Formats: sequence, C-alpha cells, structure tokens
Amino acid sequence: MHLKNPRIIGFIDLGTNSVRLLVVRLNPNGSYTLVTQQKEVIRLGEGEYLENKLTEAAMERATGVICRLIDLARSRGAEEFVAVATSATREASNGEDLCNRIEEQTGVRIHIISGAEEARLIWLGVSSGIDLKGETALFIDIGGGSTEIIVGDQHEPFFLRSLKLGAIRTTGMFVQTEKDGRVSQRVLLALRRHIEHQIVHIARHITTWNITTAYGSSGTILSLEAVAASYKPCAQTHSPGYLSIEELDMLIWYLSNLPLSIRREVQGLNSDRADIIIAGAVILHEILKASRMKGVFVSSRSLRDGLLVDYIARIPGFPHAEPVSIRERSVRHLGRLCHIDELHASHIMKLALSLYHTGVQAGLFTFDEEAQELLSYAAYLHDVGQFISFSNHHQHSFYLITEVPLLGFNQHEVLMIGLIARYHRKKLPRTRDTPFQDLGRDERRMIRVLSLLLRLAENLDRSHDRRVQKAEFIRKKDYIVLSVSSITDCSLEIWAVESEKDAFFRTFRTRLEIDQTIREE
Repeated sequence: MHLKNPRIIGFIDLGTNSVRLLVVRLNPNGSYTLVTQQKEVIRLGEGEYLENKLTEAAMERATGVICRLIDLARSRGAEEFVAVATSATREASNGEDLCNRIEEQTGVRIHIISGAEEARLIWLGVSSGIDLKGETALFIDIGGGSTEIIVGDQHEPFFLRSLKLGAIRTTGMFVQTEKDGRVSQRVLLALRRHIEHQIVHIARHITTWNITTAYGSSGTILSLEAVAASYKPCAQTHSPGYLSIEELDMLIWYLSNLPLSIRREVQGLNSDRADIIIAGAVILHEILKASRMKGVFVSSRSLRDGLLVDYIARIPGFPHAEPVSIRERSVRHLGRLCHIDELHASHIMKLALSLYHTGVQAGLFTFDEEAQELLSYAAYLHDVGQFISFSNHHQHSFYLITEVPLLGFNQHEVLMIGLIARYHRKKLPRTRDTPFQDLGRDERRMIRVLSLLLRLAENLDRSHDRRVQKAEFIRKKDYIVLSVSSITDCSLEIWAVESEKDAFFRTFRTRLEIDQTIREE
C-alpha cells in the first residue's frame, strides 16, 4: 500500500468502560497529523458478567456514542475507519449483535479482537512512545473488563496475556460496599485473594525475565497516579509520572474508607471512575507485588495508538515501516511535519557527527555517548523552524522541538536538543539566556561545543547541494586544521566557516586553520 495523496483515517477502540476515537491525517511524505481525539464513558460491560450478555441499555449507549463519534470523524474528512471491540463485546453472547447494529447505522464494521491481539496492540501503542534502551519491560493495562499483561522489548512482545480482571467486572462481581459506598477490609482481603489466584501462574512466567521497569496504561492507572500527586501523604515524595507500590497501599486504604459521594470529589479522580477505582488499584497492586516490581511508570498511550502504529507500519515511506528506534522515528516524523529538506538535514547530521568524532580524536572535548546522539537529532531538526518563518528560524526551531511531543525522550533531553538547534546560527550561547542559564556548568559546556559543531556543519552546506563531502579536525602542534574535501568549488562555504574562527577560539582556546581539497567526481 503506497500513499500518493493525504488520507484521513479514524481509529476506534470500543472498550468495556469507554469508547475512544483517534482521527489522523496521513501525509504522502511519511508523516501524520492528529486531527482530533475523543473519549466517551459508556459502561458497556455494566451488568454483563452474570449472564455474559450485554444489556439493551448498554448497547443503546454504545451505539449512540459511536454514531456521534463516526459523524464527527467524517465531518473532519475521515474516509476510512479501523475499529475494534475488546473484552465486553468479545465475551458477550450478543457481542456480534452490537457490531451488526452499529454497522447498519453507520456503515462501519467493528471487529472483535482476541485478548492476545488486544494485548499486542496495547504493547505496540505504549512501546512506540518510549525508549526502552534495549531493556525488557512489563506492560500493564487495566481496562473495564480485562487486564492485559505483556512482557516485551522495543521491537517484540515475548509474553501476551489477557486476564478477566477488569475494574468494572471485578467491582460488579466481588466488591460489596457499605450503604455509603465504603469498602471494608474484609471485602478488600477477599478481593486480593481472588486476584492472587488469577495471576499466580502468570507471575511465575513474568519473574523468569530480567525485568527492571514496568509501564502502566489505561484510565485507571492514570487516575491513580493523578490522585497520588495531590494526596498529601504521597504528594511530598511523589515522582510525577510514576506510581510506587507504597503509594498504592496508601491510596487503597484512603479511597476505600471514603463514602462514594466524597470519593467522587477526590482531586485527580474522574467522578465516573470513583466506583470502580478501588478494584483497579488492588489489581495493579497485586500484579506489581507478584512480579516483584517497586512501581510503575504511567503512559497516556493506549490501544488506539497501537491501531495507528499497526496501520502505518504497512505503508512504505513511513518511519514505523522501517526498523528504526522510537527516537529516530519521532525525530524524522517532526522533520516531515515541518517539510524540512531531508537531504540537507541528513547531510548536516553526517558532517556534524564527523566533526564530533574527529574533535574527540583531536582532544578538543570529551563527552559521554549521549552527546553524540543529541547532536545528531539537533542537526536533523535544526531547520524545522523555517516551517514558521525563515527569519529567526533558529528560535522557532527551539520552540517546535520543545513543544511538539518527541516520543522516546525525557524533558531534559528535549531541552538539550532544542538548545543545540537554537544556537546553530546568529548569537552564541550566553550565560544570561533562558533556559540556558538554568543548566549545570557541564551541560552549558556541552551546548556551547555541540552547537558550534552544528554551526560549522551548517556553514559547510550553505549552497544546500552537498558539495562538501567530508570535513574533519586534525590536531597540529599548536592549532587545529579543519580539513574540507569537496567535489567542486566551495568558496561560499569556506567564507562562512572563516566567520566562525573567533567562536572556535573562544570555545577551545585553540586557533583554527582551514585546508580545502577539491576532488572531482
């Protein structure tokens, strides 16, 4: 499947608790643009699990919401839909009836997927948004009807399981509350024993892998992390984006002792989730305990993101269709969104890395491996700011790099990439510049050096025709030679590099001389 023209696709995830819509524009240059995303709570699985049958009221809610979402997607130009249904529809005896009803009213077919496929898509959605650095991780997604547990690395899931332990299912079948909605310790103990029994065999499998990190997706886990961030006993030591097993213990005790009416008002907790959050918290706690994990990093990505990645991975030209890291993929995607000159960007990256490697060999600087990677991404993205305006595009590049989500990077890494790109032209870094001034001494030094290398690389392709094929530093007794090899006259490039001699001396306290060689093709 080749993409010759832009195409707008709607992705639908019909879950047990909610239905999610993601509408994306796929561009011929291999990038994609978010058009809209929506989420509606429908409680499709409510009242299902005693008879394994969707109630008529739940089916009407689901059909009405999906019809509205499909109309919305079509109003935004969606011409194709990829729609799946999970646990509640999968297990219900009348699940196919619901899918047929929706298709009759909308023309869109909802495909019921297996538990293993649901787990795979969740892994794909979450893993495509993080950088696992070659490690194997545990992935946990607590839905309304099922909980998916996956063990995998960046490229492959090794273990996929779907358990009948969803927050709605478990609440309806095992959580008997007091009149005011409190949950007793007796009920909690029985719930823990049930979950332990359900996961004991899976826990044995999980612990055979060398897993050091767990990632949690779904509204339940996101809500619990949000509550922990605002709950006073947790707030002072809470790490944003991470939920520890100790915090879970405190939250289970806290939330179970609140009447439902007050629980609905808890900061960070969606009121629609207040009645099922305790079961979700206990499920997560028991999985972490059984797998010997100290906590879980939360992710806002989910199955619908997996649907998108799975779809575009089959389209030639999209980064997801090629065996590249999540970091490189997201950097390339941003570049394409901003319509950069990819040949120029790749050539600048090549020159900058050559200057980096030969600079290390010449004894000009020494950094860890991260510096080389940050330089390569900054070099590729240095001109994205031209999408806004050529004037001051280095500043616009900083803005786009730091504001448009780059998957696989932490916030500090994104800031460093943005600063390297910001200083590739015009003024050199100044101590009073914000946010440069907020960096540590070693990091400021790194920005000064790497941005200077990027300046030199950019100047060596002023003509944008890649006439300079090679550039490297050579150490002489009391100065450094920049050896430049080109396929034709590069007077403009040499002139531009000459203008940076003073900056080179101020950075390295060493004189720079330039040696040019023309090698005809």
